[in-house]
Amino acid sequence: MDQRQALVSFAALSQETRLRIVRMLVIAGPEGMAAGLIAEKAEVSPSNVSFHLKELERSGLIDQKRESRSIIYTANYETLSGLVRFLMEDCCGGRPEICAPAAEVAACCAPASETHLRQTGAMEGATVKPSEAS
Repeated sequence: MDQRQALVSFAALSQETRLRIVRMLVIAGPEGMAAGLIAEKAEVSPSNVSFHLKELERSGLIDQKRESRSIIYTANYETLSGLVRFLMEDCCGGRPEICAPAAEVAACCAPASETHLRQTGAMEGATVKPSEAS
């Protein structure tokens, strides 16, 4: 992720309702949530949630897919983990043990191929394997 994309992502997340929506979608997992349910849980009107969903989708933080008559929204885990990696890429001046707790959290959201690379130790700079986590 480059700085411009990080700024777009942070701008989208800097609004309370949008941050709440992203967190709900992360919890919902790959099954996602319908727009109506998001509005209900976020306690905002359907038109209001629609506005926020468009902003989050524009930023690349969420995706949508049509299922029958519903639009299902899901968190874009690749973009979210890219944002975490962007924040952590120069972590702690080369002392990975300081960043290990944050690296463990970021590893849980990594794309499947990247998670496999971490587990096998093939990823450069991989310091914590999921099996070694407390």
